[in-house]
Amino acid sequence: MIKTVATTPYTDQKMGTAGLRRKSKIAMQPNYVENFMQSIFNVIGDLSDKTFLLGGDGRFYNSVAIQKIIKMSAANGIKKLVIGQNGFISTPAGSNIILKNKLNGGFILSASHNPGGENGDFGIKYSNETGGQIPSSVSDKIYQETLSIKEYKICDAEDVDLSQLRTFTYCGMEIEIIDPVKDYVELMQKIFDFAAIKQMFAKGFTMRFDAMNAVTGPYAVEIFEHILGASKGSVVNYIPKEDFGGLHPDPNMVYAKELVNFMFSDKAADFGAANDGDGDRNMILGKSFFVTPNDSLAILTDNFNLIPYYKNGIYGVAKSAATSTAVERVAKAHNIGYYEVPTGWKYFVNLMDSKRITFCGEESFGTGSSHIREKDGIWAVLFWLNILAATGKTVEEITTEHWQKYGRSYYIRFDFEGVESAVADKLMADLENKLPTLNGKSFGEFMVDKAAPFVYHDPVDGSTTKNGLIIRFTDGSRIVYRLSGTGSSGATIRVYLERFSAKDVLKTPLDMVAPLADIALEVAEIPERTGKHKADVIT
Repeated sequence: MIKTVATTPYTDQKMGTAGLRRKSKIAMQPNYVENFMQSIFNVIGDLSDKTFLLGGDGRFYNSVAIQKIIKMSAANGIKKLVIGQNGFISTPAGSNIILKNKLNGGFILSASHNPGGENGDFGIKYSNETGGQIPSSVSDKIYQETLSIKEYKICDAEDVDLSQLRTFTYCGMEIEIIDPVKDYVELMQKIFDFAAIKQMFAKGFTMRFDAMNAVTGPYAVEIFEHILGASKGSVVNYIPKEDFGGLHPDPNMVYAKELVNFMFSDKAADFGAANDGDGDRNMILGKSFFVTPNDSLAILTDNFNLIPYYKNGIYGVAKSAATSTAVERVAKAHNIGYYEVPTGWKYFVNLMDSKRITFCGEESFGTGSSHIREKDGIWAVLFWLNILAATGKTVEEITTEHWQKYGRSYYIRFDFEGVESAVADKLMADLENKLPTLNGKSFGEFMVDKAAPFVYHDPVDGSTTKNGLIIRFTDGSRIVYRLSGTGSSGATIRVYLERFSAKDVLKTPLDMVAPLADIALEVAEIPERTGKHKADVIT
């Protein structure tokens, strides 16, 4: 029943910061998925005693790719696959299952927040035994294998029915089909004060959660409506769809416009939130009020003692270099560990495993803690609900009081999308060479304190990573430049603008960072080099 199929390499299967992401039509090419998976199996080696998790966010082509992976897993001698019912599982729920059951890793089929459908994106995340992203040393080996692969193994058998919870043998491999929601719900109940949150809803508190037709819909309905008692209909767009119903499942002010319009209307709920395609990103809103991911991370860290799971203290907190410095001020006030890492969740895993940090987050709407090894969207939403229940305050009151205590980092991200890769690479290289000439230079009211590449020395494994370019000003403001690794085509130049104010905390963010935006475009020569005089996306 096992076939060995001859194949030829594809040269574009190098993983980004969170796995392999390509346009669906590219992934649908003959042997594309097969080549990639066989390369992973070849790098792992002996699979006879290995158990892996398999599932995805339900996007287009997942159902086909999952059947391919099942058949290839059996042919390559994997001992067991644990598969989410109907092929569904969110990224955070998957991480929990890997950790809880001590699996050897997992394959989550998702392109995260990228659009779905035949003309959208497809992706495969490969997690190791930590439930988190594999290190670069492993992904590099897999990429090298993809460049020389000559054959793959696959079981010649019927597709597997994934609709029923059961355990059975398939082509000599054990398969267990599990409820993808159950274990995750149990974990959340251990972390948060569900009784207090439930009581808050019973008193008339209202929320709107937008699942964006993605994988967390079933999780959200079960937790928020069935268990916590939010009114029926509080969770919208809760049925996962292959093309996300035409939505771009990225929970930000641009793509979650339906939720944003509702929360800034006269009909707004007390609290609003959204998750992305695979459930690891989150957006938090109050009535006519948006909480940036930077402020959210800082506020959650500042209020850890309100959460039962963390009441005995936390080790520390980490942020990506592009994320604002808001949480740094909180870490100093609480005298806990603080780390700044490159973009990519895998850099947090070493810090969590070595008990250096408990919380971590990125400006790109990802927040999490050491309860798993991935960012966790519903966890962040429940954390906020727990704070609201414990304090009796509104989202706006909690946030403005935080600014008054710690000062405010006004923060905006400019994305220049679809830039030719060669142009983007040269822009960044030339800018890096220019940085030393900027030290001590003044741009109006802003004086450069230090301009240099961001270099991270991992305190656990000793590795060194360079990721992005940072211009720091003497008043605490910053400009960060980085090329994105999460797209499926072309290059995205991301420019992060942060302006710090200790006392003036109620201004409009775009107005406050406008002078920094002018400096950023001028220094990097973005209009001249890319032809773009304004950002494609501003978040």
